[in-house]
Amino acid sequence: MNDDERRPPLVLLHGLTFDRRQWDPVRRELAVIDPARQVLALDLPGHGDSPRRASYRMAEVAEVVHDRVTEAGLVEPVVVGHSVGAVVATTYAGRYPVRGVVNLDQILLPGPFGAAVRQSEPTLRGPDWRRVWDGMLAGMGIESLPAEAREIVTSATDPRPDLLLGYWDEILHGSDEGIAAERHRALRSIGERAIPYRWVTSSEPPARYLAWLTETLPEVAVTVLPGSHFPHLAEPATIARLLATG
Repeated sequence: MNDDERRPPLVLLHGLTFDRRQWDPVRRELAVIDPARQVLALDLPGHGDSPRRASYRMAEVAEVVHDRVTEAGLVEPVVVGHSVGAVVATTYAGRYPVRGVVNLDQILLPGPFGAAVRQSEPTLRGPDWRRVWDGMLAGMGIESLPAEAREIVTSATDPRPDLLLGYWDEILHGSDEGIAAERHRALRSIGERAIPYRWVTSSEPPARYLAWLTETLPEVAVTVLPGSHFPHLAEPATIARLLATG
C-alpha cells in the first residue's frame, strides 16, 4: 500500500442552509495539490439533495453522515465542518472512528449566539422568519469575499424555517449547561483517542472559551484567519494546504 492509499479520506460538511457546492473552490485546490486524496462532500440532512427530516438533532445528523460515509466505503476519515457542520463533525468524531477533525469558524458553546437564537424564536416561527437569518448573514463578512465566493454564498443556499428551527432545536429547547455537557463528552472522547483537532477561527479566540476548550483538548491546534466566517471560500488555497497536510 502506498502513502496516498494510507492517508485518511476527507469528509466535508457545509454550514446551515448551504450545500456541498460550498466546497467547490477547496476541492479544485485539492485536485491540484493532493490529487490522489479521497474527498467526499456531503449535503447535510435537509440540504441540497439530502432528504428532509422531522428532526435535525446533532446526534441524529451525525448518524446520517456516518451512514453516508459507510456507503461510500470510507474508513476513519478526517471530518471537516464549517459553522454548524463543525458541530456535526465534532459530534461525529465523538461517536465514530476518525483520524482528525477540522472545525472551520465554529464556537461549540451557545453563548451570545444561543441567547440571540432564543430571543428570535417567536420571529422564526412567524412570517418574518427570514429577517432573523438575513440579520445573521449581515455579520458574516460576505462582502469581503471574492466574487465567485459571494456568488456561492448567495446561490448555493436554501434557507427555510424548518432548517433553522430544526438545527437550532437543542439551543431552543435545551440549556447552555446541557449543551456544554454534550460537547464536553464529544471532546473528551476525541481527546482520549488522541484524535487531532484543529480549529480555524476568523477572530482571536475568547480567552474564557479557549480555556474551556483546551482544558478538554490540550493539544488542539488553533489557526486564526482574520476576516470572513467562510474561510474555505475566502482562502480556499490556504484551507486546501491545511487539509493536504492532514
